[in-house]
Amino acid sequence: QVQLVESGGGLVHPGGSLRLSCVASGYPFSQFGISWYRKPPGKERELVAWVSSSGLNTDYPDSTKGRFTVARDNAKGIATLQMNMLKPEDTALYICRRSGTESWGRGTQVTVSS
Repeated sequence: QVQLVESGGGLVHPGGSLRLSCVASGYPFSQFGISWYRKPPGKERELVAWVSSSGLNTDYPDSTKGRFTVARDNAKGIATLQMNMLKPEDTALYICRRSGTESWGRGTQVTVSS
Protein backbone atom coordinates (compact mmCIF):
# COMPACT_ATOMS: atom_id res chain seq x y z
CA GLN A 1 0.00 0.00 0.00
CA VAL A 2 1.38 3.36 -1.03
CA GLN A 3 1.81 5.79 1.84
CA LEU A 4 3.13 9.34 1.96
CA VAL A 5 3.45 10.97 5.37
CA GLU A 6 4.42 14.60 5.82
CA SER A 7 5.87 16.19 8.93
CA GLY A 8 7.73 19.30 10.04
CA GLY A 9 5.01 21.92 9.85
CA GLY A 10 4.34 24.45 12.56
CA LEU A 11 4.07 28.10 13.47
CA VAL A 12 6.90 30.38 12.36
CA HIS A 13 7.46 34.13 12.27
CA PRO A 14 7.77 35.96 8.95
CA GLY A 15 11.30 35.61 7.66
CA GLY A 16 11.77 32.30 9.41
CA SER A 17 12.45 28.83 8.07
CA LEU A 18 10.94 25.37 8.22
CA ARG A 19 11.97 22.03 6.83
CA LEU A 20 9.24 19.62 5.79
CA SER A 21 9.69 15.89 5.25
CA CYS A 22 7.71 13.41 3.21
CA VAL A 23 8.31 9.76 4.08
CA ALA A 24 7.20 7.38 1.31
CA SER A 25 6.58 3.66 1.44
CA GLY A 26 4.85 0.91 -0.49
CA TYR A 27 6.34 1.61 -3.90
CA PRO A 28 9.78 1.92 -5.60
CA PHE A 29 10.57 5.42 -4.38
CA SER A 30 13.44 6.07 -6.78
CA GLN A 31 11.25 5.53 -9.84
CA PHE A 32 8.88 8.44 -9.28
CA GLY A 33 9.23 12.17 -8.92
CA ILE A 34 7.86 13.93 -5.86
CA SER A 35 5.72 17.05 -6.01
CA TRP A 36 4.99 19.36 -3.11
CA TYR A 37 1.72 21.28 -3.13
CA ARG A 38 0.06 23.65 -0.74
CA LYS A 39 -3.57 24.44 -0.01
CA PRO A 40 -4.04 27.89 1.54
CA PRO A 41 -7.27 28.47 3.46
CA GLY A 42 -10.06 29.35 1.04
CA LYS A 43 -7.85 29.04 -2.02
CA GLU A 44 -7.00 26.48 -4.66
CA ARG A 45 -4.22 23.98 -4.25
CA GLU A 46 -0.98 24.98 -5.98
CA LEU A 47 2.29 23.29 -6.87
CA VAL A 48 5.26 24.70 -4.96
CA ALA A 49 8.14 22.37 -5.88
CA TRP A 50 8.99 19.27 -7.87
CA VAL A 51 11.98 16.94 -7.82
CA SER A 52 12.72 14.28 -10.40
CA SER A 53 13.06 10.60 -9.55
CA SER A 54 16.85 10.85 -9.50
CA GLY A 55 16.89 14.10 -7.56
CA LEU A 56 19.00 15.77 -10.24
CA ASN A 57 16.25 18.01 -11.57
CA THR A 58 13.97 20.38 -9.71
CA ASP A 59 11.40 23.00 -10.62
CA TYR A 60 9.58 25.77 -8.78
CA PRO A 61 6.94 28.36 -9.56
CA ASP A 62 7.91 32.01 -9.29
CA SER A 63 6.20 32.26 -5.90
CA THR A 64 8.71 29.91 -4.24
CA LYS A 65 11.77 30.07 -6.48
CA GLY A 66 14.82 31.21 -4.54
CA ARG A 67 13.18 30.57 -1.15
CA PHE A 68 12.21 26.89 -1.27
CA THR A 69 14.52 23.97 -1.97
CA VAL A 70 13.31 20.45 -2.65
CA ALA A 71 15.54 17.41 -2.25
CA ARG A 72 15.31 13.67 -1.78
CA ASP A 73 17.20 10.74 -0.35
CA ASN A 74 16.34 7.69 -2.42
CA ALA A 75 18.11 5.35 -0.05
CA LYS A 76 15.84 6.43 2.79
CA GLY A 77 12.65 7.05 0.82
CA ILE A 78 12.38 10.64 2.04
CA ALA A 79 11.79 13.91 0.25
CA THR A 80 12.32 17.25 1.95
CA LEU A 81 11.21 20.82 1.38
CA GLN A 82 13.41 23.50 2.91
CA MET A 83 11.47 26.75 3.17
CA ASN A 84 13.31 29.99 3.91
CA MET A 85 12.27 33.64 4.10
CA LEU A 86 8.73 32.56 4.87
CA LYS A 87 5.89 35.02 4.36
CA PRO A 88 2.36 35.13 5.77
CA GLU A 89 1.07 34.17 2.33
CA ASP A 90 2.97 30.89 2.61
CA THR A 91 0.47 29.81 5.27
CA ALA A 92 -1.15 26.61 4.01
CA LEU A 93 -1.49 22.86 4.33
CA TYR A 94 1.56 21.39 2.61
CA ILE A 95 1.09 18.06 0.88
CA CYS A 96 3.43 15.74 -1.00
CA ARG A 97 2.42 13.67 -3.96
CA ARG A 98 3.95 10.84 -5.92
CA SER A 99 4.23 12.69 -9.22
CA GLY A 100 1.91 11.62 -12.00
CA THR A 101 -0.31 9.57 -9.73
CA GLU A 102 -3.18 10.07 -7.32
CA SER A 103 -1.07 9.09 -4.33
CA TRP A 104 -1.12 11.97 -1.85
CA GLY A 105 -0.20 12.47 1.74
CA ARG A 106 -2.52 14.11 4.25
CA GLY A 107 -0.39 17.17 4.68
CA THR A 108 1.30 19.19 7.40
CA GLN A 109 0.13 22.65 8.41
CA VAL A 110 2.45 25.64 8.06
CA THR A 111 1.43 28.92 9.62
CA VAL A 112 3.49 32.08 9.15
CA SER A 113 2.46 34.79 11.55
CA SER A 114 3.90 37.33 13.91
